Amino acid sequence: MIVFPAIDLKGGQVVRLAEGDMARATVYGDDPAAQALLFAEAGAEHLHVVDLDGSFAGRTENRAAVEAIVEAFPGYVQLGGGIRTRAAVEGWFDLGVARIVMGTAALKDPQFVRDMARAFEGGIVVAVDARDGMVATEGWADVSDVPVVDLARRFEDAGVASLLFTDIGRDGMLKGVNIDATVDLARRVDLPVIASGGVKGIDDIYVLSMHAAEGIEGVITGRALYDGRLDLAAAIAMANRS
Repeated sequence: MIVFPAIDLKGGQVVRLAEGDMARATVYGDDPAAQALLFAEAGAEHLHVVDLDGSFAGRTENRAAVEAIVEAFPGYVQLGGGIRTRAAVEGWFDLGVARIVMGTAALKDPQFVRDMARAFEGGIVVAVDARDGMVATEGWADVSDVPVVDLARRFEDAGVASLLFTDIGRDGMLKGVNIDATVDLARRVDLPVIASGGVKGIDDIYVLSMHAAEGIEGVITGRALYDGRLDLAAAIAMANRS
């Protein structure tokens, strides 16, 4: 199972939000590339980067910071946030991004996402972000009437690399991962699932790793790392046991 340390970008700074609320951002640093290197030194081979401003604007807003991260980090960078055109997708792949995460586009323009998944095999991740079981879009600002499983199933035959499932109510809150909902989704769809939202410590990593064979590909963790509640090297070692 892969552990993805997260770097969320707002105004060029490394931040974490509480429940996806841009007004509740905690700043953890102003050098995203340096943070990426710290994660690499702890053993991370994968990194999850989100352009939060881009998620709301519908276009890239933290380009310089993302480019610096990609240049500095020696592993694989997974990037999301406002990437909604083919030119944007191609541009980031050309710059060395390994995978692109699409959320709002998956709900509002599913054919585009399917086309990108077929054009860039193994390169597209669909973000299925949930608030009370329903898909949220536009940087989690809008909640749709589409159940999470229904959206996920639309992409089972599209060549999508994996699903990124986030329980918004737990994101940045250190409440623990919604294990039941995450594993249930993995069991009900024929795609690997990446867990996100609420990791509070090594126990979350352990429990998720026990379900790796059921389709849990990885887990994203942010605030627990920044607050010192989770040691990244220990988390990676735990995940590698699965």
